[in-house]
Amino acid sequence: MCRMRRTPSVMFITLVAGTLLLLGSVREKPPLELWGFTGPWDPRSAQSVRSFGARLDVLVTGWIALDSATARPIAPALYPDTVHAPRRSVTRFAMVTSWHGQRFHPTTIRRLGADRRLLAEVASSVAREVREHRYSGLVIDFEGLERGDVESLVTVVREINTAAKRAGVRRVAIAVPAIDTAAYPARRLLEAADLVLVMLYDQHWSTSPPGAISDPAWARQALALRVAEAGADRLVAGFPTYGYRWVAGQPTELLSFADAQRITLGAGTPLRRDASTKTLTASKPGSWELWVTDAALLRGLLNDAAAVGVRRAALWRLGQEDPTLWQVLR
Repeated sequence: MCRMRRTPSVMFITLVAGTLLLLGSVREKPPLELWGFTGPWDPRSAQSVRSFGARLDVLVTGWIALDSATARPIAPALYPDTVHAPRRSVTRFAMVTSWHGQRFHPTTIRRLGADRRLLAEVASSVAREVREHRYSGLVIDFEGLERGDVESLVTVVREINTAAKRAGVRRVAIAVPAIDTAAYPARRLLEAADLVLVMLYDQHWSTSPPGAISDPAWARQALALRVAEAGADRLVAGFPTYGYRWVAGQPTELLSFADAQRITLGAGTPLRRDASTKTLTASKPGSWELWVTDAALLRGLLNDAAAVGVRRAALWRLGQEDPTLWQVLR
């Protein structure tokens, strides 16, 4: 059997072509852009930023809450922004939210949508905060709205976006519930915002029966729904770092990964991985049941997002995470 003998020039050309093909395939999948939300009320969050914040691309450190009585930003701020980016390439964002007093206030957004003069004043106030703290982006979080509020929501987001861009902001994202496409239609909201952040968590929540916070099958289904609406390029996949403990006869407790470890160690009830949801869980029959996110679950969730072309991911929130997550992300 005769074999063709390659000359050095042919081999060199083949090598170069192969290298270019490899580089092209790498460029087809840009690196993950990772966002981290801070909890300015929680010292564990600040510690996480100091230890691991340099591995993030975006830090959401500001908290601009709209007052339910006046609809204007609460001043002085409920949580002053004292977090510093650990390196110059980490971009700082602020959150604009209708949350205060332990709940969201959808009536605030309805009022702003109906009063253009007040909305312009509020947008200008947000822009002043942006300029003063030199934020490069905003995440808008107005939860609790209904199908009939879409026009008000789009109007409010557009006005804040326009004012913030004049103040130097480069990107504005709006956070939306995972599967509520009626009250939070991604395509409509992208008329007013640059990105949609899909909150792929609280599949089970504080007042629901116990269960996984973000079952990968549920998260994949929700993300596929939003990709079909808006395209992967304009989405941010939001993932949890926390857990809940449902306690008989008492309010549900929000848990960090360290909290879950402490509780289960003290009770002599080890955490086990639920085969169906890939989530860590433990229980003390008749007393409590907990479910918590860990690094292995998050690694799978991040891979699932990348598989459908979503290359931005956000963690809610820093200070609650399984510390081995940072080894996974490295």
